[in-house]
Amino acid sequence: MGRRKQLTVFEDLYGIAAALPLWVGAALAVIAYVVLHRCAMAEIPTTVAPGQMGKMVVAQMARALSAYGQYILPLVLLAGALASWLARRERQALGRNVAASQSGEALRQMTWQDFERAVAEVFRMRGYAVAETGGAGADGGIDLRLRKGSELALVQCKHWLAIKVPVTVVRELYGVMAAQGAAQGFVVTSGLFTADARAFAAGRNIALIDGPAFAALVQRARAAAPTHKTARPAASAANAPLRAAKPAQPPAARQGATPGCPRCGGIMIRHIAKQGAHAGKPFWGCATFPDCLGVRGL
Repeated sequence: MGRRKQLTVFEDLYGIAAALPLWVGAALAVIAYVVLHRCAMAEIPTTVAPGQMGKMVVAQMARALSAYGQYILPLVLLAGALASWLARRERQALGRNVAASQSGEALRQMTWQDFERAVAEVFRMRGYAVAETGGAGADGGIDLRLRKGSELALVQCKHWLAIKVPVTVVRELYGVMAAQGAAQGFVVTSGLFTADARAFAAGRNIALIDGPAFAALVQRARAAAPTHKTARPAASAANAPLRAAKPAQPPAARQGATPGCPRCGGIMIRHIAKQGAHAGKPFWGCATFPDCLGVRGL
């Protein structure tokens, strides 16, 4: 039982390091070695005053554990950091495959786990802090929690190909948003949405991103991702075809499609104007409002 508890502690530390960025896990490994090495090298008096024997025994046990832990604990943390780096590389590869697939075949071949990882990576490239919370099944409730500043956004991923995502999914997300105080919501699917789902999402700060829109979002996110200073000319050249292609792609090129923001290229949410000359009329507004004030008419 004691050995199993020790393994559980190491497994937990490995999991924590795997969930953190590579540099954080590596830094924790260095700190752990320095602290434990000092404990292992600390001198313990051989003679103690009467009544202090217990403290000396505890100090000797701590020194013995530190002597082993100064090597084991950093190795566990470094292994978790390596796993974090490999997982990030895998998510980036998934994003590249989706962006390069013109027919959407990459999305269809993904497992639901890979689909969630790809969605998480896209939001990271868009500047969000992402917490992956997917469950043990194909529908783990809220799959991602996004943070940008003080605002919380929730994401539901649906890797559905045979049927359209119904309005019930959007209603459930809206209820969770209200319960958790989320400012925005996103439902991302590899397939399509029903007309009822799109109608319910209108004006509720919920963006519905279907398969084709997600592939376009990946392309825009990769184009907008920061690059190294020495790669700026290449990045500008990569963005040129994207800018040139925008005029040829009208906002409503496909019925029910979610257009890109004309200012930042991000996701747009359907709203209903509540005041002014256009009160009662629908329009598209950037999901990052008020950071971006991009709008499109319907």
